[in-house]
Amino acid sequence: MKKLFAQFMKFGVVGAIAFVIDYGLLALLTELFGVNYLISATVSFTASVVFNYVASMRYVFTHKEDMSRRREFVIFVVLSVIGLLINNACMWAGVELLGVHYLLTKIVATAVVMVWNFVTRKIFLDAGEA
Repeated sequence: MKKLFAQFMKFGVVGAIAFVIDYGLLALLTELFGVNYLISATVSFTASVVFNYVASMRYVFTHKEDMSRRREFVIFVVLSVIGLLINNACMWAGVELLGVHYLLTKIVATAVVMVWNFVTRKIFLDAGEA
């Protein structure tokens, strides 16, 4: 349990940095360049996934020796695309259905996707030697 907690804390640090990238780019694209919030959310999420892959697979999760890096990356991308769909569904529901500002909605969407990311990456990508 101690190892799992330490791993989750590392995941949290990587996630916090990815969140700054995601949230900052979302606000920049939407506020400064007038891009629709859903398009901005997609672009910012995608940029943060690239950072997240490199950092997560280096510092958080242990590479499965029987899995090629190519397969690992494909699984990471598939899980991230599902996370993106969850993110955008939360963004749309929060803004369009509930009338919550997109930047506040993004915080909730990030929390939901964070749980998805940790659980699915732990199951599909981690060798379990954290």
